[in-house]
Amino acid sequence: MIAETLRSIRNRTFGWVDLPKLLLCAYVLLAVAAPVLAPQNPYDPVQIFAWEASSRPGSMGSGGFVYWLGTDGLGRDIASTILYGLRISLHVSVVSSAIAALIGLTAGVSAAFFGRWVDAVIMRVVDLQLSLPTMLVALIAIVTLGPGIDRIVLALVIVQWAAYARIVRGVALSERNKPYVDAARLLRLPTYRLLFRHVLPNSIAPVVTLIPIEVGHAIALEATLSFLGLGVPIDKPSLGSTVASGFQYLLTGQYWISLFPGLALFGLIATINFVGEDLRRHLDPRSRSL
Repeated sequence: MIAETLRSIRNRTFGWVDLPKLLLCAYVLLAVAAPVLAPQNPYDPVQIFAWEASSRPGSMGSGGFVYWLGTDGLGRDIASTILYGLRISLHVSVVSSAIAALIGLTAGVSAAFFGRWVDAVIMRVVDLQLSLPTMLVALIAIVTLGPGIDRIVLALVIVQWAAYARIVRGVALSERNKPYVDAARLLRLPTYRLLFRHVLPNSIAPVVTLIPIEVGHAIALEATLSFLGLGVPIDKPSLGSTVASGFQYLLTGQYWISLFPGLALFGLIATINFVGEDLRRHLDPRSRSL
C-alpha cells in the first residue's frame, strides 16, 4: 500500500521527480534576485550596524526591517547573507565545472584519438590526480594560488577536470573505430575537424550527467575551503564562510548564525544531486525501470 502510494506520487507532474527541478529553479531565482529581495546588502558597511551583532531571529533592526533569521557576529542580516551567498556559491561552482568540463573533454578526446604518448601522458596525469584525495588537491591548489574568488574557481578546475577526462576518454575510444570516423578519414578531413566536429560531439553524453554531480561537489568544496578560512574572503560572504563565521558562537547558544546558512547549503547540494540523478535516469534507458 505504501509502495503504491509512493509510486503514484512519483508519477505525478509535480511529484518528487519534478520537485528538485522546482527547488533548483527557486534557488537560482533567489540568487539572481538577491539585490532586490535581500533587505540588506552585506557588502555595504553603511547598511550594517555593529551594535546589532548576533541579534536573535525575529529581532527588529535599525534599518526598519525585521531580522527574520537573526544577524551574524558582524551585524549582517542572515537572510541577506544567504541570498548573496547563493550567488557566490552558484557562480563559483557553475563556472569552475564548465571550464573543467571543457578541459576534460578536450584532454579525454585527444588522449583517445591520438593514442600513444599523448594518451600515456594525459592518463598518467589523470591517474596521479585521481589517486590523491580531492580535498588535499584543493588545499594544495588554493594555498599555492592564494585566496580570492577567481583563484577558488581555478583551484576547483584543477580538482575537477580529471574526472571528465577519464570518462570522456572511455567513450571516445569506442567512437574512434566507428564507420563514420573511418569515412571522415577517407575524405581526408582535417584532424581538428574530425576531432571537434565528429568525435567530440558524440562523446559528450556522459558529461551531461556528470556536470550536476560536479557542480554539487564544487559547492561543497568551496564551502569547506571557506569554512577553513582558505576560500571566499570574509567581506564577500558565501554559504560556507557564513557557516564558519557562526561556528565560534555555537557554545554561547547563538545557533542561528550557522544553522540557517547550513540548511540552505545542504538543500542546495541535495537539490542539485537529485536533479543530476533525474537527468541520468532520463538519459540512461537501463535506469528508467528502477
